[in-house]
Amino acid sequence: MRIVLASSSPSRRMILVNAGVDPLIRPADVDEDALLAAHEGSPAAAVAALARAKAHAVAADHPGDVVIGGDSMLLIDDHLQGKPHTREATVARWHEQAGKVAQLLTGHCILFGEQEFVETSATTVHFAQASDADIAAYAASGEPWQCAGAFTLEALGGWFIDRIEGDPSSVIGLSLPVLRRALYSFGLDASAFWR
Repeated sequence: MRIVLASSSPSRRMILVNAGVDPLIRPADVDEDALLAAHEGSPAAAVAALARAKAHAVAADHPGDVVIGGDSMLLIDDHLQGKPHTREATVARWHEQAGKVAQLLTGHCILFGEQEFVETSATTVHFAQASDADIAAYAASGEPWQCAGAFTLEALGGWFIDRIEGDPSSVIGLSLPVLRRALYSFGLDASAFWR
């Protein structure tokens, strides 16, 4: 029995590795834009739907394993924001969010056989009033291009986050408390997956 991560996110993998788990990495191939366009409901339900689609996309190939799907988006000014993908979009996002408070929503879907555990965690992020030069340098680094909300907490982006309220691992991409609750609901112990 292994933990299978339905994601290519280096941050999600890092969380598991640092927590003593060597996951199988099996990125899910889902059309996130189509799923979001078709989804009606709360922002929290939208990220949960993305996580659920990712977990189910790889679960059939891993019977008997614990499969984790996850997705994160930033809720700011009542709008969900995903990855910026480019330097220009990153600069624009940071000019919008500098000095503001937002919610980083991370949807989780954890599967074990026929059992499913779905939960979205919300963490409040207080963005610094970063200088134009720092915003430009951060965007040029490429680091935030593939990150929800155009930032990381655990690397260069940490310079520009004044504080968070909530689960730090969730902001990085995968909540260990949510994963623990899922494993317990399946009758499994977290330590069973430690190397």
